[in-house]
Amino acid sequence: MCSMFPGKQVVTGFKVEDVRYPTSKTLDGSDSVHTDPDYSVAYVTLTTDDGTSGYGITFTLGAGTDVVAKAIELLKPKVLNKSLHDIFTNYLAFYRSLTQNSQMRWLGPEKGIVHLATAAVTNAVWDLAARVAGKPLWRFVVDIPVEELVAMIDWSYLSDAVSESEILEMLRENIKDKEERIKKLEEEGYPAYITSVGWLGYSDEKVQRLTEEKLKEGWTAFKMKVGVSEEDDMRRAGLIRSLIGPDNTLMMDANQIWDVNYAVHRMKQLKVYKPLWIEEPTSPDDIDGHAQISQALREYGIGVATGEMCQNRVMFKQFLKLHAMQFCQIDSCRVGGVTEVIAIMVLAKKFGVPVCPHAGGVGLCELVRHYSMIDYILVSGRMDDRMCEYAEHLHEHFTDPAQIKNARYVLPSKAGFSCEMTEDAVATYRYPDGEYWNNQ
Repeated sequence: MCSMFPGKQVVTGFKVEDVRYPTSKTLDGSDSVHTDPDYSVAYVTLTTDDGTSGYGITFTLGAGTDVVAKAIELLKPKVLNKSLHDIFTNYLAFYRSLTQNSQMRWLGPEKGIVHLATAAVTNAVWDLAARVAGKPLWRFVVDIPVEELVAMIDWSYLSDAVSESEILEMLRENIKDKEERIKKLEEEGYPAYITSVGWLGYSDEKVQRLTEEKLKEGWTAFKMKVGVSEEDDMRRAGLIRSLIGPDNTLMMDANQIWDVNYAVHRMKQLKVYKPLWIEEPTSPDDIDGHAQISQALREYGIGVATGEMCQNRVMFKQFLKLHAMQFCQIDSCRVGGVTEVIAIMVLAKKFGVPVCPHAGGVGLCELVRHYSMIDYILVSGRMDDRMCEYAEHLHEHFTDPAQIKNARYVLPSKAGFSCEMTEDAVATYRYPDGEYWNNQ
C-alpha cells in the first residue's frame, strides 16, 4: 500500500503511438551491431476522468516499434477503468497483473517485447501518479515510506541474494539523510559522462571536433564505440585519448559484437589507452562469458559494464553474484519500470557495484536522471564512484528535457517522470502517418 498517494482519478483513456526519428541518416547512435538505428519510442498516453494525463515510453531502434505498440495494447485492460488509488493501494498486484498473465507470460516471461511493453505502461502510470502528487518522479518515490515502497516491489527469485531485513535496513539507513542529499543534488547536480562524441559511424574529423567542443564545455568523461577492425579501434581510441589527455576518463562500448576470448584479446590491445570499462563486450545473455572477461581484465584495471539489454532483475542478480559486471547499467525501458529498477539498485548496493545508468536514445536521458537521483538519495548514498550517461540527441522533443550544467545532470523539478513529448514532435514523427514520414 502507498499511503503517500490519495488520488482517486480513474484512467479512462489509453493511447499508444509509434514515433520514429530518422537518425540513421546522420548515424547518430551507430555502433558495431546497430549500424543504422532510427531512434524510436512506443509512446503511451493515459488520461483520467478529471483530464489529467500521464505519459510513458519504451525505446526501440525503428523497425518493430509497431510490434511493441501492439504488445502494449494487449495490456490496456489491466489499466483502463482502474483508479490510481486502487493501483497504488496494491501496486505489487497491479504489477504482477502485467508480468504474470498466465497466457502472455509465455511470450517472456519478464523479457523481450512483453517486458518492453510493461515498462511503457508502468512508466506512464508512475508519471501520472507523480503529476497528480505535484512532484518530480524522484521526489515522489523517495517520499514513499520505506516499508511501503519495499512492499510494492516484486522480490521474486531474489531471496538467495538479499533478504527483506537487509533491504529494509539498507533503505532505512539511507533515508535518514534524505534532505541533506537532496540539497547536495540541488547545489551540485549528478555526475555525467558523454557518449555522443564517439558514435562508430562518425568520421575521425567529426569525433575530433565534438570531443574538443565537449572539453571546452567542461566534460571530463567520454565514451567511444569499438568493434570494427583492430586498426580502426586503435586509431580512434588513440585520437580521443590524445585529445582528452591522461587524466580524463575514457570508456569503451563494443555493443555485444565479440566472442569471449576475442573480447579479452581486443581489450589487451586497447588497454594502452586506459579505459575505465569495456561495455557489453559479448552477448548480453552470456553471464559466464562476462565473468570470464571480468577476471581476465582485472589485472589491467579495466572493468566490465553491462545492463542496457539485461532482461530482468533475475539476470542482474546472476551478473552481480558471479562478479560478471563491475558497473551496473540499468535502463529505464528494458526492465519493468520503477519498482524493478529499484530492486536492481538494491542488488547492486548489496554486491558493492556502482550503478551507472544507460541513456541516450529517445527520452532515456530524461528518465534515467530520476533513477540516478533515487539511487543516491535512497539506495547507495554515493555519487563519487558512479555517473550517468548522456547523449546530445532529441531532447528538444520533450516538454521536460534533461538539463546539463558543468557536465552534471541538473535535479529535475517539474512534476512527473519527464516522459511527455511535445505535440509537434509526435505530429511530425509519428509512424507512418506523421508529417515527416508522409513526405518520404
